[in-house]
Amino acid sequence: MQASQRAAESSLDLDADAALAEAVRVHQAGQLEEAERRYRNILDHYPRQFDCLHLSGVVHYQREEYDEAIRKIDNALEVNPNAAVAHNSRGAALKELKRYDAALVSYERAIELKPGYADAINNRAVVLHALKRFVEAQAACEQAIALKPDFAEAFYNCGNAFGALKRFNEALANYDRAIALKPDYAEAFKCRGAMLAELKRFPEALASYDRAVALKPDLRYLRGERLHLKMNLCDWTDFDGDCSRIGSAIASRVASATPFQLLATPLGPDDQLRCARLLVAEEFPASPRQLWCGERYDHDRIRIAYLSADFREHPVSYLIAGLFERHDRRKFEIFGISFGADDAGETRARLKRGVDHFIDVDRHSDLQAAILLRELEIDIAIDLMGLTGNTRLGIFAQRPSPIQVSYLGYAGTTGATYIDYIIADSFLIPDDQQHHFQEKVVQLPDSFQANDAGRPIARHVPSRLEAGLPERSFVFCCFNNMAKITPDVFAVWMRLLREVEGSVLWLAAGESFAIGNLVREAISRGVSPDRLIFAPKVMRQEDHLSRHRLADLFLDTRYFNAHSTASDALWAGLPVLTCSGATYASRVAGSLLNAVGLPELVTFSLTDYEALALTLARDPALLGSIRRRLAGNRDSCPLFDTGRFARDLEAAYTTMWQRHRRGDQPEGFVVAPIDLATG
Repeated sequence: MQASQRAAESSLDLDADAALAEAVRVHQAGQLEEAERRYRNILDHYPRQFDCLHLSGVVHYQREEYDEAIRKIDNALEVNPNAAVAHNSRGAALKELKRYDAALVSYERAIELKPGYADAINNRAVVLHALKRFVEAQAACEQAIALKPDFAEAFYNCGNAFGALKRFNEALANYDRAIALKPDYAEAFKCRGAMLAELKRFPEALASYDRAVALKPDLRYLRGERLHLKMNLCDWTDFDGDCSRIGSAIASRVASATPFQLLATPLGPDDQLRCARLLVAEEFPASPRQLWCGERYDHDRIRIAYLSADFREHPVSYLIAGLFERHDRRKFEIFGISFGADDAGETRARLKRGVDHFIDVDRHSDLQAAILLRELEIDIAIDLMGLTGNTRLGIFAQRPSPIQVSYLGYAGTTGATYIDYIIADSFLIPDDQQHHFQEKVVQLPDSFQANDAGRPIARHVPSRLEAGLPERSFVFCCFNNMAKITPDVFAVWMRLLREVEGSVLWLAAGESFAIGNLVREAISRGVSPDRLIFAPKVMRQEDHLSRHRLADLFLDTRYFNAHSTASDALWAGLPVLTCSGATYASRVAGSLLNAVGLPELVTFSLTDYEALALTLARDPALLGSIRRRLAGNRDSCPLFDTGRFARDLEAAYTTMWQRHRRGDQPEGFVVAPIDLATG
């Protein structure tokens, strides 16, 4: 700028202080566009005015334009690098971009410049929580509270830290304190509901969720969390209305539920895809700084990494343990990457033995875990979690590996552009349903589900009397989680009990509140409560498998089928009757039944499901022939042939790798059956 121009500008009749005060007033009134216009006007004359630069960045932050916010705040910090408030604001924008390590640096600089800065200390706690540093997060919250005893947000964040540490009573106490200070704190009521549910104080939990809905009905994931609690309790009050409201919100791009919370509801595949995309955009957006940038790896073997929080006594691990052991080590190098608790159980020990390398990254941040995968030069990273509760999809968002795959642990699409493939089969995800999936669909030749052909079944089968069952009655059975039971399928079950004299329904026991609600629902449908029998949990899997032999027919749930539970029943010789729908979650049992040679047990409407169940219950010869066929098929059909499955899955991995090496983009494909006799 020339000297004459600077002199002309300095002589303008502009009361900068008054103009700034008015701009701030407009800003505080929420008029962001007008506030920004006024800040720009001042900056036209005073381009290095710190407050205007900083507050202009705050406007962009409030508009969710985080990169531009950082640019403006950085301009302000060039003027005054020691402004703690600007470092705090910069940290907030970086946090929203999921750049947690950089945000932590900004917050710590703000605190260094202003040691008693309670807001920055609280914000630092939020980032520490995001980095899985929960103990430090809790300590930072308490430091903020000591400085500012009426700091409701710090109590809320302290509750979040205690919750992550599984210290539920202390979490609850902090949420209660936050609400006492801020009675309209919807977020605290929501989290309070979750803690009360963890403490099995269910009526209070539901009341807390209800209060949150009354205060802020569109709060992220609130309605889904509330419905999920109700479904776990088999509380179907206004079930259709709850589902409809969630569906309408998702259609309007309001993240009212997590995708997992939809799986057991009537909401369809379009809803699930929209919901997944909303969650990923909010929680796990693709990092602009991808770790794998096209480098070409040259390994003697293809490096496969399976990532999970469930390498422990868990259904996914029961299914996959045999696969790990049967991978062809001449062609594949197998890594198990664990980010869940070590239960020191035999299943975890077996999984460790079954891989070439087992690495615990539970205390790593998503970025740290992703950097590890990149350093290991993993060719194909397999996510076994999807959008379940312990997801670490943020690892995959960094793109640490050239090929990234969703498999087994989650019954739906992740909605993430950085997950290239999903492992399925032609029944699970038929061709006309593939557009509901963000990932490219890979169809295995039989069933998508791994199974362990070596799972033991206890030789001792308890008597029906020992199991609390009548000796001579027809026993319908469903060992699915109670949250999968919906009022429409329960109505079918009750009609079957009325039609089949003396029959009983054997269910896996859940919470006492759920049992009480099911008993009331049965009575309201004219069924005596003694026709419902609840099986307690047993400690050993082999004993659980053995007791299946006391039942006559497994009745599947509708929207969220039996998955590993169906495999349990079929492995133990118990026929499974299912009703398949349009979603992945509703087609799993059908996939398994096709692969075990019993396609006639797959129905596609509740009317047909009910009719076939009644036929089987009334025709012992027909049901007996199916049981004998299942017993004969168990050791010869594809479902329980772990070696065959391993070769099919490896063929899928090899095709993915070959496409990548040619420079081809991911595309769906069908894996041809492999003749094991010829290799």
